[in-house]
Amino acid sequence: MIARPLIAAGIIYGAQTALRNTEALAPKAAKVTDKVVPAAKRVVPQAGFIPDDPATLVRINAGVQIVAALALATGRAPRLSSTVLTASLVPTTIAGHAFWAESDPAAKQAQTMLFFKNLSMIGGLLVASGDTEGRPGVAWRTKHAGKDARREAKHLAASAKQEARLVRAKSPIG
Repeated sequence: MIARPLIAAGIIYGAQTALRNTEALAPKAAKVTDKVVPAAKRVVPQAGFIPDDPATLVRINAGVQIVAALALATGRAPRLSSTVLTASLVPTTIAGHAFWAESDPAAKQAQTMLFFKNLSMIGGLLVASGDTEGRPGVAWRTKHAGKDARREAKHLAASAKQEARLVRAKSPIG
């Protein structure tokens, strides 16, 4: 109830900042988008609609993050929205906080902190993507459905044997 809006707030803040500073962020994004977009178009040839322009991709990513973060904060499809946010935050983190490429010690330290802050947010999103809100997850239900089916089969077999014994006991032939 509280964790999701807190995670979403940080993402919304970062996404709105990206929208306001798209032109400044586009060169950083290009380092990732120049590799990812051609690969995506090779993997999914029908994806001709994917823009090549880094500024457009920064805007799309920010828009996706805002919509998904609002969904997460309000509890609408929290598992899906946190999964989408995780997928969009990974390239954002790599492109935006490449501390390994910094030569200035102060800039390197700032980018390192921001990189690991984003990793922490990704960790929180991964937890949220698996959260079942107190209900059993699919894996648990599947495992227990098998156990329940075996238990029911044993019960039915025992009942059938009992019925057969009763029929034989009452039968004039038996």
